[in-house]
Amino acid sequence: MFSFWREADPVARRTLIAASLGWMLDAFDVWIYALVLTSVKADLSLSAATAGGLQGLTLLASALGGIAFGLVADRWGRVRALMVSVLLYSVFTAACGLAQTALQLALFRVGLGIGMGGEWASGAALVSETWRPEHRNRAMAFMQSAWAVGLGLAALVNWLVQDVAHLNWRAVFLVGIAPALFAWWVRRRVPEPAAWHASRARGERVSLGRALAAPGWGITIALILMNACTMFGVWGFNTWVPSYLKSPAVGLTNAQMNGFLMVMQVGMWFGYVLFGYLSDAFGRKRVYVSYLVFAALTVVAYAWTTTPWVLLALGPITGFFATGYFSGFGAVTAEFYPTEVRATAQGFTYNLGRIASAVAPFLLGSLTSTRGFAFALSVAGGAYVIAALLWSFIPGRVRTAQT
Repeated sequence: MFSFWREADPVARRTLIAASLGWMLDAFDVWIYALVLTSVKADLSLSAATAGGLQGLTLLASALGGIAFGLVADRWGRVRALMVSVLLYSVFTAACGLAQTALQLALFRVGLGIGMGGEWASGAALVSETWRPEHRNRAMAFMQSAWAVGLGLAALVNWLVQDVAHLNWRAVFLVGIAPALFAWWVRRRVPEPAAWHASRARGERVSLGRALAAPGWGITIALILMNACTMFGVWGFNTWVPSYLKSPAVGLTNAQMNGFLMVMQVGMWFGYVLFGYLSDAFGRKRVYVSYLVFAALTVVAYAWTTTPWVLLALGPITGFFATGYFSGFGAVTAEFYPTEVRATAQGFTYNLGRIASAVAPFLLGSLTSTRGFAFALSVAGGAYVIAALLWSFIPGRVRTAQT
């Protein structure tokens, strides 16, 4: 199972560790908000729609940050872009704990989002360019699996801070400054990929428009729309699941909610990791679509279940499919676009989709107030079905030359 790791050189291993830790800490910082959302709403007197809108604002900012950092990564290096993005989201996560008004919280969430958006584009390009094609699927899958670890870590920290130390939600945010230390390690231990240096030495410059058109505009547009639908499902579901578990319909305590979510992250981790192996065995497109179809089914089942032990059992299965699919997205986009604009193109396709998905937390927050959690979370499930249909416009094999 781990033969790809043994066959990699030390630089590739350090690169994967760096990108994975960055992605894990990204998840940790952004997930904190969903975990303390009930307390934040009460303390700052926010409606469900406003609270969801703040998460949507974070996603919008992350989309813009991802596009901007993609340009930075292509021009000044993947490692520099990764380091700065981690510093940004760490500092602004801690600042959220100091917010006294909704406006202050909104401003801090924008800063966090900009840094958060830059991390994925930089890290995905870094891994894609340092791992051999035959191991790229598995390396990207392990990088993506770090997201599940970050979510589980956030739930653990939330439990330790609020239920063990008996501190409030502000202290949970303040812990988010810790990833800033990781940026120092990245700067010292991770070199820029040889492919990036070679591209710079050749002085290659390709316009973003030409790069996005390389695989065909139909494919690029399909990638953006597909990602928008899957991200709608992911962010809509994940933002409101903690509140659902603590709602009167389910009735979990804060400690129980954190425990349920940590169990869910175990399934999520396996979903990410096994995607790479399943893709090698059955083909990326077939596995990707299967994940999305089962994601729709399990999310809807989860939404209409109120029995705690059934939710506990459904959690890992839902996490496996509803987020594990994302292991394939980075590998797909990396292979469609050339080295000199890869980070920019990946950031563009990923984050333009994220802009469209930014409405999910607000929309589902509004629906929870008017139609209830079950209906609202089912809307997130429907988004996965549309994403699966959009895959029909994306070829199973890459048609463009790669570097």
